[in-house]
Amino acid sequence: MKRQFRLTRSTEFKRVRRNGKSYAHPLVVLVAMPGEKERLRIGVTAGRSVGKAVRRNRAKRLLRAAMAAFIPDLPPGWDLILIARPSILQTPFQEIRQAIAEVLGRARLHSPHGS
Repeated sequence: MKRQFRLTRSTEFKRVRRNGKSYAHPLVVLVAMPGEKERLRIGVTAGRSVGKAVRRNRAKRLLRAAMAAFIPDLPPGWDLILIARPSILQTPFQEIRQAIAEVLGRARLHSPHGS
């Protein structure tokens, strides 16, 4: 995922977590909020429940890679956070993409027949 699409600051993460609407799936949680800028920004995180640093970083890499395919189809003006859940590391990549498509669909940011 290109840096221009990333949420990076702690204050931005906190704002989206506090004010955004969340959509849960057993593999990933999506928190979505209309953004302040007219561009799409995405943050990826994994808590300690996923594992130690190596496992958390792997989970974040998987989420970024799976999300990259959806970015061209997503509307601008949104701040999104993807939160990895522990079971993501034992899941095939295609299922991770399907989980992201499902939560984006529930948030009405992506049509299920799009990508």
